[in-house]
Amino acid sequence: MTQGGQVRRAEDLTEHDLARARIRQEHLLEVETGYRSGSRFWARPGEPQPAFDPARTTLTQRRLAKVAELKEMDGHEAKQLGLERLSVRTLKRMSAQHSECGLAGLADGRWTRARSGHRSITPEVEEAIVAVHAESLHRSRMSMTSKERLIHQYVRERFPDREVPVPHRTTLSKVWREWFGPGGARQRYVRSAAAAAETWMPETAVHVSRPGQVVVLDTTPLPVKVMDDVFAEPITVHLTIALDACTHSIVAFRLTPGAESSVEVAMLLRDVLLPLPMRPDWGPETEWPYPGAPAALVAELAGHPVAGLPFFAPETVTSDHGAVYKSHHFVQAAARLGIDLLPARAMRPQDKAACERTFAGIQSLLLELLLGYRGIDVADRGADPEGDATWTLSEMEHLLATWIVKVWQNRRLDQYAPAWDPGGRHSPNTLFAAAAARDGICVEIPQPELYYELLPVHFVRIDTRRGVKISGLWYGARSPVLEPYRGRPSGRGGRHVGKWAVHRDPRDCRQVFIELDGAWHELLWNGLPSGQEVPAFSDARVGDVLRQAAKAGLKPRSDAELLPVLLGLVAAKTPVDAWPTQMTRQQKTDRARELARARAAALDRPAPEPPPGPSPADARALHRQATAAVEADRRRRRMAAVSVPLQAPQLLADSLRAKNLFLLPDEERDTPEEAGTGRAREES
Repeated sequence: MTQGGQVRRAEDLTEHDLARARIRQEHLLEVETGYRSGSRFWARPGEPQPAFDPARTTLTQRRLAKVAELKEMDGHEAKQLGLERLSVRTLKRMSAQHSECGLAGLADGRWTRARSGHRSITPEVEEAIVAVHAESLHRSRMSMTSKERLIHQYVRERFPDREVPVPHRTTLSKVWREWFGPGGARQRYVRSAAAAAETWMPETAVHVSRPGQVVVLDTTPLPVKVMDDVFAEPITVHLTIALDACTHSIVAFRLTPGAESSVEVAMLLRDVLLPLPMRPDWGPETEWPYPGAPAALVAELAGHPVAGLPFFAPETVTSDHGAVYKSHHFVQAAARLGIDLLPARAMRPQDKAACERTFAGIQSLLLELLLGYRGIDVADRGADPEGDATWTLSEMEHLLATWIVKVWQNRRLDQYAPAWDPGGRHSPNTLFAAAAARDGICVEIPQPELYYELLPVHFVRIDTRRGVKISGLWYGARSPVLEPYRGRPSGRGGRHVGKWAVHRDPRDCRQVFIELDGAWHELLWNGLPSGQEVPAFSDARVGDVLRQAAKAGLKPRSDAELLPVLLGLVAAKTPVDAWPTQMTRQQKTDRARELARARAAALDRPAPEPPPGPSPADARALHRQATAAVEADRRRRRMAAVSVPLQAPQLLADSLRAKNLFLLPDEERDTPEEAGTGRAREES
């Protein structure tokens, strides 16, 4: 009763064969119970017949009666049922098969005959088909007719001493479809699928069972035109999301004008570890709702009220083979966070189907309702999506964040119900709450210094006069933190022996960051004028600055000489060529992208710590100085209030001595002449 390793089932029967099997079942049940329905409670009119009454006959008598009944049946009807040669032994065998396999056990084996393959495909032809398939992967795409001719060529040249018959093209086409699939794909995708099939092992599949076990990253162009925050021009932005494969929660997202870079994807990983702060217009329904960790505790650890969005430390990250996700910087950032990278198979979107489905859900549930929606194809585009654009970049970011917290995290997941409750009603929030109740929640929040550690690092030496040189620009010439280290090698050994590690944010090249004695310090660009604000510029703009300076014939000795070129490129000043109305659309787009990336870098950068307070001894000295200064000021104002000098008041003892009647007068003191006469008189 098995076919190809599987048990034959009633569903394998056609409608005609299924009806015949049911008629067979009725005859068998009448023999077993006396009723064609199998129970006296559903007895048909005239049942049980005298020959099949279980109260008056035995099972053997009923079997003999059924054999006699079927012999009197019309031969054509009996042949249609396959009962033209029924015997008692056949009834016993049918009863055993029915008790074991049910209705499928009563079906004739010829009704569901197992496939015997194609007899015309001999071993020689099979070898030729496999060889031509391997050759067709290497060559450009060809038709089935050409493949048939290659099969004939292979058989003719490899087996010249034998007459090997080759089947017709229709048979070869059917065999080709059965063995290698229907085809129709592009040739490069067919080759990548064959290469992936050779290296892919089924036992390496990941079974996701907890939040954070697998986080899927992907980027797609946002199908809505948005206005940049500088010139109010419609631009195209890219949406990058981080999706938790277990709960289908969008744990982080980023909107990037133009193509995303590795530093933005690294900051997206950092966002997965950080709790989402509450925004001013969010109500209490968006606060932290998950049991196991009170909202007050999470807010105390984070330093601000936390919204209802999961945050955790990812274990594995899956992404496609984009240049950003294979860059050295992204790999280093993942290694710093202790994240394993599991790239999806090339040209295999099913490896991250949940993320692709999430993009489609965001589009159908939100983006299609917005003005400026441009569709997924030029043929489906509206009359003027750029003219309809009304959402700015910051407004779109706020809209997506609000929609994710309020709508997506509470939306019912019909297709992604958990295995332990396939028929239940679940959303990303309820799935995360269930996992938290089972495994607990890790509320470890990384330090703000993680921002500096995830930036690209450069190993350079510290110049005595100009500081450090990063990507053609000098930093830290006036920085006091570099004074003890100027001209000195670091204690680092190995590949970068004697060099200092300096981190740089490519989105804002006005400063770099260096770690000295466990503290991070900011080194400003030498070209920044003191006391003036210079617009932000990215690393791409630095190359433009140097090229413009070379064209102008400049040989600058310091970065300050590059400042006029930089200001002209970033439109900080207002000559005629730099007016917004005179700039080209591409220049406006590039400038808006630079400022948007600079704002994102400023938001990612931790807030500066307040300066340390004075020590107790210094505080007492400052108090004494302040008291002395106040007393001196009061004395000065009193002296300036009168026109004549003030006389000191009489002492209290002098006034008492003048009024006392019993006080003897003081003895008069002798003059010097009288004192000399008195001494002479005493000597005589």
